[in-house]
Amino acid sequence: MIESLCAPLNRCVPWDDVGTGSPQSIMRLQSIHMVLTCSAILFDLDGVLVHSIGAAERQWRKFAERHQLDPDYVLRTAHGQRTIETVHILVPHLDAQTEAGIVELSELEDTEGIRAADGAADLLGSLPRDRWAVVTSGTRALATLRLDVAKLPTPPQLVSADDVTRGKPNPEPYLKGARAVNADPASCIVFEDAPHGVVAAKAAGMRVIGIPGTFAASELQQADALVRGLSDVHGRMNGHGLAVELTQLHLSAAR
Repeated sequence: MIESLCAPLNRCVPWDDVGTGSPQSIMRLQSIHMVLTCSAILFDLDGVLVHSIGAAERQWRKFAERHQLDPDYVLRTAHGQRTIETVHILVPHLDAQTEAGIVELSELEDTEGIRAADGAADLLGSLPRDRWAVVTSGTRALATLRLDVAKLPTPPQLVSADDVTRGKPNPEPYLKGARAVNADPASCIVFEDAPHGVVAAKAAGMRVIGIPGTFAASELQQADALVRGLSDVHGRMNGHGLAVELTQLHLSAAR
């Protein structure tokens, strides 16, 4: 349900004209306030609630060096999906469980630079504990570590790589997230920073708000809307359920 003070959420926007988040591209975006009503919010973790890209990329670069792979290709493949599925793609001739375990251990040992995303603590603190969950492609051990380092609350419900047989872009993680909070998938709102996650949430029948940063805005074109970050998002209960106020990014008519 949309209680919008602006255009509808599914309004067509020429996403290909949105840049990568550079100062030049951000200047071409205008902000529009809107209010959505939902039953629950499902958050991706890395790149949404927690800034951990530095730690993740350091370990995937080591992986690339160890296997003599192009590091840029490795990084683009790794973001937004489970480690074991990334390993299957990158080194299909090797034992995926063993290689994923090596990456997992190295990520657990690297917490440098990990911090909460701006606005994450305030937003989570404003939400009823039974109305939100974390749905991550990381393992439970890695997710809880990064939340702890970032000083964010333990999620009431956490769906991790350990809890699914098929990770994003398959809808299984987000469907399990909806069940965890006893919500109809169609009544959930998802916050995502990666194309695989957006595809997974849309396939689950959910509305998706994209956060550019890890990927360019143009690569999140299947999302229903974009926000700069969680500082532009506020939650409150009203007579219809959980109201989510956000400042949506749209292309400015003036270039």
